[in-house]
Amino acid sequence: MGILHYSGEEFEFDDRILTHLQVVISTKLRRKEDFFLSWPVPADRGSGRHAVWIDNGVPIHFFYSGSRHVSINREWLESMIAGAGRASGLLLTDEPSPPS
Repeated sequence: MGILHYSGEEFEFDDRILTHLQVVISTKLRRKEDFFLSWPVPADRGSGRHAVWIDNGVPIHFFYSGSRHVSINREWLESMIAGAGRASGLLLTDEPSPPS
């Protein structure tokens, strides 16, 4: 599990998800496009949902527990970038299965 450090908070994500988030966040911030990022909290952690405002004025740090780079799922990445452009922001979802 990796950790997203944002605005003094720590949020745990699988390294694969965190890698895709890093690409989405860097893409959006390079374009000067702020957005909401939200994700559900699993039942074993109390349920609920997080929502954070991502913008260039807040320091961000990605920590990966593994040392290997993960491959990028272009379809998922494009879907995430499009989602971040909506008024409701990017809602993290599971990675789609590869087409059969």
